[in-house]
Amino acid sequence: MATERIVSSAPIETSPIDEQVNWSLRPTRMLEYVGQSELLAKLSIAIAAAKGRTEPMEHLLLHGPPGLGKTTLAHVVAAEMGRRVQITSGPALSKGTDLVSVLTRLEAGDVLFIDEIHRLPIAVEEFVYPAMEDYRIDVPVDSGLHARTVQISLQPFTLIGATTRAGLVSAPMRSRFGITHHLRFYTTAELLEILVRSSTLLGLTIADDTGLPIIAARARGTPRIANRLLRRVRDFAQVHNNGAVTRRVVEQALEMEGVDAMGLDELDRSYLRIIGTTYTGGPVGLEAVAATMNEDAGTLEAVVEPYLLQLGFIARMRRGRMLTAAGAKHVNVPPPVQASANLFDEP
Repeated sequence: MATERIVSSAPIETSPIDEQVNWSLRPTRMLEYVGQSELLAKLSIAIAAAKGRTEPMEHLLLHGPPGLGKTTLAHVVAAEMGRRVQITSGPALSKGTDLVSVLTRLEAGDVLFIDEIHRLPIAVEEFVYPAMEDYRIDVPVDSGLHARTVQISLQPFTLIGATTRAGLVSAPMRSRFGITHHLRFYTTAELLEILVRSSTLLGLTIADDTGLPIIAARARGTPRIANRLLRRVRDFAQVHNNGAVTRRVVEQALEMEGVDAMGLDELDRSYLRIIGTTYTGGPVGLEAVAATMNEDAGTLEAVVEPYLLQLGFIARMRRGRMLTAAGAKHVNVPPPVQASANLFDEP
């Protein structure tokens, strides 16, 4: 069972009401979208040129960590083009006929968004190639000596693929996208702008201007986390301060959620403390840390380590993970002994 964390950039299973709130906070047009200025500049030109030629926009591949707005951008592109968007994912397309049913429902100029496109099976990719290039699909009929194919024409469309692991997208697939862009983490200023907009949409009463910057600083550079923290603060303010959001309310709400000044939660801090105390700062293998914490090693590697590496709180060495002086200071454990000059060598 996966650990549910408020500071995780992955989506959390929520009630339909919470999911509706999530969507209500997302921008729907280019002018409302905050951050990713380089990508927005590219898209503005591509959309304007495509509309001028009355053609679909070029196929677009977005890659980067979860929670940075890839799905939202697909909806924004469709809205700017004045077309519909169809959403699916790589794991949902297990065989070629699954993709055929999706593609044949598209109208001229529609946007097809495939999340986790790196998880498309090879057999399904074979259907995607002619669809992207020639707007057709070849459906095999029968098999063996009597095998034949039926060609189905498609309406011109735009494929937007999203992935958190660009290296796993096959070279033939990657080469068929006209625009490829890596989404970067957001700055604190950009997150603050998003939080101000979200506060207005939620109807929050901001009693002073010092509370929202605290949320922005602890959101790990991710809009999804920023909005999630804001909703928790909203609930806390409603119960304890008549709905008014102040600096004190924000600090108390985030303290109750276990989110510290660096955006770390208890799982992050436990990971650092285990390495710093049980294994005297490391180096130590990931499996050993996972066994000590009674957590899955894959979970630690995928959802805990990336942000700690980004902060410089841990280092990956040939012999395992090692706590840095900054990481030790954050959780108040003795600083590690630098056991190797090759501190940042990959394991």
